[in-house]
Amino acid sequence: MARILIVDDSPSQLLGIKRIVEKLGHEAITAEDGAQGVEVAKREIPDLILMDVVMPNLNGFQATRTISKEDTTKHIPIILVTTKDQDTDKVWGLRQGAKAYVVKPIKEEELVAALKEHLPG
Repeated sequence: MARILIVDDSPSQLLGIKRIVEKLGHEAITAEDGAQGVEVAKREIPDLILMDVVMPNLNGFQATRTISKEDTTKHIPIILVTTKDQDTDKVWGLRQGAKAYVVKPIKEEELVAALKEHLPG
């Protein structure tokens, strides 16, 4: 079982993603914006992070960049999960350190495939 951090400012999105993660048998921990996501990532050291992009305080691109450059968290794979569906957004997200990019509305099978591909072990 993996510990997966879900970072999203939408309670309904958090709940939906958490349900998918837990259905796969993983533990879900949550954060409600990018700044909180960075703090939780540093404190909890999850196995993987699912990161929204459009959030208050620190957006997902900024949070991803911070987490992927920090020595204690740079090994954690980050999958961006966002409504930003332009190719330029995807390229930018991957350049910030994300390993994958899933567009909302989430297709469960697409998220499950990304999780399986990027979960360590």
